[in-house]
Amino acid sequence: MLLGNEVLAAEGFRVLAGKRVGLITNPSGVNRKLETTLDVLRAAPGVKLVALFGPEHGIYGDVPAGDKIASRTDERTGLPVHSLYGATRKPTAEMLQGLDVLVYDLQDTGCRSYTFVSTMGLAMEACGEAGVEFVVLDRPNPLGGLRIEGTLVEQEKLRSFVSQWDVPYVYGLTCGELARMLNARGWIKQACKLTVVPMRGWQRAMVWADTGLPWVPASPHVPRGDSPLFQVATGMIGEIGNVSIGVGYTLPFECIGLPKVNPHALAEKLNGYGLAGVVFRPLTYKPYYAAYKDEIVGGVQVYFTDPANAPLTAINYYALEALKQVAGRDVLAEAVKANKKFDMFDKVNGTDATRLALQAGKSVAEIVAGWKAGEEKFRAERKGYLLY
Repeated sequence: MLLGNEVLAAEGFRVLAGKRVGLITNPSGVNRKLETTLDVLRAAPGVKLVALFGPEHGIYGDVPAGDKIASRTDERTGLPVHSLYGATRKPTAEMLQGLDVLVYDLQDTGCRSYTFVSTMGLAMEACGEAGVEFVVLDRPNPLGGLRIEGTLVEQEKLRSFVSQWDVPYVYGLTCGELARMLNARGWIKQACKLTVVPMRGWQRAMVWADTGLPWVPASPHVPRGDSPLFQVATGMIGEIGNVSIGVGYTLPFECIGLPKVNPHALAEKLNGYGLAGVVFRPLTYKPYYAAYKDEIVGGVQVYFTDPANAPLTAINYYALEALKQVAGRDVLAEAVKANKKFDMFDKVNGTDATRLALQAGKSVAEIVAGWKAGEEKFRAERKGYLLY
């Protein structure tokens, strides 16, 4: 199979020929030879790369999650680097001045809360307003193109950079397909002239391991090609702030634990749910930073035996239920007692209804079943935007 950036090169960069080009990218914007799109475009005949745009973590992926980034000049290339995760998250008219086209090549995780797709849509909107063409070099959804899970953004008050668009938590689209949907459905204020350079040979059932492509960490805690699976399975729990999910240990997003929890009892409970395609192994570990730094944590390590069929998003909530039933730890109630806010947990959910249902004692099985109608509605709505 060929990535969008490889198709662009195979076709002689004709989409960009003679144009002044800006590029949104980071270290994940590579081809199968691990050549960066930044360097490929700099050397491409007939392409004039004049500006770089950096998402969260920066163009070199060297900035921690959530840290703001200033615009600057890149010492390596001499090009201006406009930050889209600092003073603004949407390119300004000044940033786009003099550009004919803005190219997007970032590897996302297929999860709504991952900020790169928010950056993409806001950049499309800015390009629509400025009369600049927007080109997406398409890339695989590492979770595959079939999986759709979770709630839509149900409450406008919770629309944010981690829940920007009206898609489920796991939306089953490539970035190019999502761009087509954003542009057509009025989700951005001004549609743009959009060109998607599609992949060749990618199929919807493929997860990252099926592509044969090397994985470059899309962000510091997404180090491997299967990391997006774990990010979806535990990332929501991490937003509560009082559960360790392996961030700060050697297994980011791959663990669920708390101090003084019996790991064997927790694993037995979670495995007892009979969730497809996932096994929970007892684990004791000591995080070296983040939640419970230097404390002994008891919990489980998450293993996916059949990733395509594992209910990723639901694992977050089954883990909360299991901790409450096995360890007597109601982490939501503990957060309330500690005066912690649920802003980020609710924002990534796109609703506070899920949290309120959990706090009211509603079973996770019932909560998950309640997603089905929205998931199926979106599955039908996306059909006109599919490229593969």
